[in-house]
Amino acid sequence: MARFVTLFFALAAVLSATSGAPTPVEDIEKRAKTYHGRGTWYNTGLGACGWNNVDSDKVIALSSSIYGGGKHCGKTLTVTNKKNGKKATGKIVDECPGCASGDLDMTPGLFKKLGTLDEGVLSISWSL
Repeated sequence: MARFVTLFFALAAVLSATSGAPTPVEDIEKRAKTYHGRGTWYNTGLGACGWNNVDSDKVIALSSSIYGGGKHCGKTLTVTNKKNGKKATGKIVDECPGCASGDLDMTPGLFKKLGTLDEGVLSISWSL
């Protein structure tokens, strides 16, 4: 009986030490996939996620291959201009059928945080 009680308390201690422990940020970051591609801009309106936006909003259209029927609608992501290191955060609200897998189409409001509209195309990275 004493052996059972000792085993019970040892098991309870192990379980309480592991359950409810927060996942380290490093583990979460390792699960995110980093994409590289082209960043372009477009004039927005009603997006594929069903929301109306204006060009000053900081929003993003994902390629059809990643859009996945809207499973990422409303998520935010940070885009990095690989040339100048500038970063900007936007919300996913639309699909970009003409974009390759790592490409993003952004509103002018977001694109201008990374570069100039005259540049037209930026080399970017981002994670999801």
